Amino acid sequence: MVSSISYAPLIGWELLSGLAVLNLSVLAIAAWFGLRGWLLRGLAATLLLGALLNPSYKQEDRTPLSDIVFVVIDETASQTLPARSDQMQTAVPAIVEQLERQADAPLDVVTVIVRDTPEGMAGQGTMLLAALNDAVTQVASNRIAGAIILSDGRIHDLQALREFPAPVHLLQTGRMQDWDRRIVMENAPAFGIVGEALEIKLRIEDSGTVPVGPRLATIFASIDGGAEQRYQIPVGESVTLSLPLQHAGINLLDLRTPAANGEITDRNNRAILPINGVRDRLRVLLVSGEPYAGERTWRNLLRADASVDLVHFTILRPPQKQDGVPVSELSLIAFPTRELFMEKINDFDLIIFDRYRRRGILPDLYLENTARYVRDGGAVLLVAGPAFAEVESLARSPMRAVLPALPTGRVIEEGYLPRITDVGRQHPVTAGLENTAGDWGRWLRQIDLQPRSGHVTMEGALGKPLLVLDRVERGRIAILASDHAWLWSRGFEGGGPQLELLRRLAHWLMKEPELEEEVLSATAFGKHINVERRSLGDAVSGLTFIGPSGLQGTSELSAISAGRWHTEFDVEENGIYRISDGTIETVVAVGPASPREFEQPVGVSPELLELVANTGGGLFQLEDATPDVRRTRMGRVAKGSNWLGLPRREAYTVEDIRLTPLAPGWLILLMVSMLSLIAWRFEGR
Repeated sequence: MVSSISYAPLIGWELLSGLAVLNLSVLAIAAWFGLRGWLLRGLAATLLLGALLNPSYKQEDRTPLSDIVFVVIDETASQTLPARSDQMQTAVPAIVEQLERQADAPLDVVTVIVRDTPEGMAGQGTMLLAALNDAVTQVASNRIAGAIILSDGRIHDLQALREFPAPVHLLQTGRMQDWDRRIVMENAPAFGIVGEALEIKLRIEDSGTVPVGPRLATIFASIDGGAEQRYQIPVGESVTLSLPLQHAGINLLDLRTPAANGEITDRNNRAILPINGVRDRLRVLLVSGEPYAGERTWRNLLRADASVDLVHFTILRPPQKQDGVPVSELSLIAFPTRELFMEKINDFDLIIFDRYRRRGILPDLYLENTARYVRDGGAVLLVAGPAFAEVESLARSPMRAVLPALPTGRVIEEGYLPRITDVGRQHPVTAGLENTAGDWGRWLRQIDLQPRSGHVTMEGALGKPLLVLDRVERGRIAILASDHAWLWSRGFEGGGPQLELLRRLAHWLMKEPELEEEVLSATAFGKHINVERRSLGDAVSGLTFIGPSGLQGTSELSAISAGRWHTEFDVEENGIYRISDGTIETVVAVGPASPREFEQPVGVSPELLELVANTGGGLFQLEDATPDVRRTRMGRVAKGSNWLGLPRREAYTVEDIRLTPLAPGWLILLMVSMLSLIAWRFEGR
């Protein structure tokens, strides 16, 4: 039970204060002039003011509440490093036992376990302060005596808890001689130009009690798990490595440094970076044999692509044309055939012959060089006009050797609807085109072809091949057996997916990775890998995958649609996995090469040190000893060289309150009346 005097003024404090000031002023004036009875009247006024305060004698029945201490135990992956787990197993029981022995000021111990965040969820790493904050919100702050954190000191939720109503003590695991080496990426571009050097800026950083010795480290770099390049760099200094990107699409850059003797872990000695390889300005040579309505279709398509540099020539005046106009008066530009088809042909990614006919402009030597260009990795597209079926056809030139189909000499002049073949429904150039537009309009001309290699992905009149795609050694070639694709762009009979078809066709010829026919792709979600196989064949082989440590596994693919197969499996290790079906191979990175838990395994996070200092807590090394636990008074020092303090909060709950007025109103009135009467009598004399 606790007793005290309480006040419940009958009027506002402002008015009460004003009356008190007025009373004191009047009494001071009366005393100054020596008026008789001023003291008695002052007492009467004071009694009246005291009555207005309404004083009461308050008695409270209180039940003391025990203080609360939070014991935060870090059980994340970094606690498995040498000595830390043993120190934790020794310290936790010792601390809990001391807390439970505080008989003079009992403590309620709340244990908070912090474990690794599941992969794939937000907030990876040691989310220690967030866990402590969640526990604190469940109790009254006036009961909190403190928090004892048993951890290595590395946290990753730095903004989760900025203030705490009592001391926070950190009992740090680890050894004073611990040190670590890691790779720090300072600048890693998200994309690079295929065939050009990619510059990566990094440094090797040592932390902790670093042993004396040579300050050089070795870096091994590889792309997509290929051959490694070796570099020797100084520790602690920023260096720039130049690595060539090998192909378009995602390139997995793997950087690692061997484990140094004595470092606490090598889990942060590797960095895996996905870098998107893009091709520099694609150069396209468009040769139009004669002006016609479809010429602008190709020009607009290629001009609309910002990554394409287009060189376009239209043959308006063939050499054999004799009209008597002097050459000096012609405003036409001469066709630089030798420069384009002999000297700079390898600078082009794609050559398009649009309704081209042999008129002696390109000698056989140039066309033979064009065939060689295809075999060496170039790309050619033939848009066939009526001349392709005649004696001026490119099929009667040295390019015949690389053509996937030859003309029969027949030109079909009738309306027909282009159709996707069974192979075309699987080929990425034409797959899904039937779903990109409504009813297609007709084309009105087609050159009859006899295919001899490649894939017929579209057919037209009488079921004849309309679009034939083929690979020739390292290059690619395609024949579109009609010059009426422009009808779709004009909306003839409803039009069709002309832009999408021609865009895919051009980019397939230029080896766009997304349009490859035979593709093995893999994506990782945590430790789960999804694999998709795309092929023009009827069946594919099972998969073999090899982990970063060399461990192998197998998985069978199951068909999900025509030309597509799928499988998925779980793995254990983080790192680069090589996946192959015996024909093609791909790589995928599983998890971070350096988990966040092991990025900086030595030292204490500055934000955690700031929290400990701001709350008056202490930092203790468990390697030395487990500190003693003491109870202290609020406001006193809460730490020592070998002890930590938990202040007594003396929180309580009130069970009952009794109020007894100190003076009844009638008694105050009687006393004021008597004092006034005595003052009057005294003044009357």
